[in-house]
Amino acid sequence: MGFQRFIESLILIMVFLLEVSQCYQFYVGGKDGWVLNPSENYTVWPHRHRFQVNDTLFFKYKKGADSVLIVSKDDFESCNTKNPKQSLTDGDSIFKFDNSGPFYFISGESDHCKNGQKLHIIVMAIRPKPSSPNAPPQSPSSPPVTSPSLPPVESSAPSPADLISQPPPQSANSGSEGFTGFVRVVLGASFGVTVILGSFAGI
Repeated sequence: MGFQRFIESLILIMVFLLEVSQCYQFYVGGKDGWVLNPSENYTVWPHRHRFQVNDTLFFKYKKGADSVLIVSKDDFESCNTKNPKQSLTDGDSIFKFDNSGPFYFISGESDHCKNGQKLHIIVMAIRPKPSSPNAPPQSPSSPPVTSPSLPPVESSAPSPADLISQPPPQSANSGSEGFTGFVRVVLGASFGVTVILGSFAGI
């Protein structure tokens, strides 16, 4: 029972690490953080990055002196702080992109927003994997492509003497090579299970 829980915990950790490795956290304003006059303008900074769903933004600012408001496009352009969609006020704020499209951030201080402390980011859409480039496009009305029929080729059966004198054909993936690869996989899996059992026994 304990070993089963150990394996389940190990699988959950691997899935978590895989998800974390596919998303990124961006520090808004770099070393300056979320301030009125950063070293790199907020209209320039987003163009150096590509944002995807599940990425996060980290806003660093002094708690109580500023905040981050997620607003609509109209409120972004007019620096309206009265009707935010979401407010971040803890000083070390993290915002996660849960969908693609445009996002608008402004400072909670209206004067700061009017002086350039505002951020517009476009998150890339998730696109499906393209189909195989070798597959030719076919229209529904086009007839299926068939190869021309060829007349049968007459061949004489080999004699027993020919079969004895000729060596068996060698293919690129012979049965012995497939068996050898199978043995290697089995030995590798056995070794991995042995290591896991050994580590579990030592717990």
